[in-house]
Amino acid sequence: MSEQFSIDAQPRTVVGKQVKQLRRSGLIPAVIYGQDVVTNIQLDNFEIRRVLRKAGANDLINLNVEGSLRTALVRDVQKHPVRGDLLHIDFYEVNMRETVTTEVDLVMTGMAQPVKDGLGLVTQMLHTLEIECLPDALVSEIEFDAGIIQTPDDNIYVKDLPVPAGVTFLADPDLLVATFEYLQAAGAEEEEEAAFAPAADMVEVIKKGKIEEEF
Repeated sequence: MSEQFSIDAQPRTVVGKQVKQLRRSGLIPAVIYGQDVVTNIQLDNFEIRRVLRKAGANDLINLNVEGSLRTALVRDVQKHPVRGDLLHIDFYEVNMRETVTTEVDLVMTGMAQPVKDGLGLVTQMLHTLEIECLPDALVSEIEFDAGIIQTPDDNIYVKDLPVPAGVTFLADPDLLVATFEYLQAAGAEEEEEAAFAPAADMVEVIKKGKIEEEF
């Protein structure tokens, strides 16, 4: 289950280009979407940075807006492209009695038996998974054990993943998550690429010819 975080917020009346002055005063403009209502709010720069350092996309954030508690997920964080300063945050308010659809990270742990035997490696093919659940059942990631692969012919599919309580997977159960690859196969691919790569002297001749054409 994901963590829950809390932060105080205030209603915001400053909009448009005037929000620059808001940021200079240490406040970050934000919007709460959902439940058929759009609410402009502002947050303390230091406090929201502290929360965002720990909260992931599937962690619930309780926004206390002048005594009114709004539970939401972070859906977009805009930052300055150079300085990295926070510019704006979009929150999506959730109804704790209604399911939400989101994506979670798939994290592979452990070691497959063929890897222990030195035969090759496991390649993870699927890195995120779409899920559906009530907000209080949200998870940030799903771990799965590469040890499921006991022989070189084994694969890991969505149906092999552990299902957290209250969570429904929306992907095809037979979708491939991870597979084993022999080291010999990987080496053969590298040799094939090398065979078709141009020699160093050929590359130099081509470059010289291009320069002469330009001048």
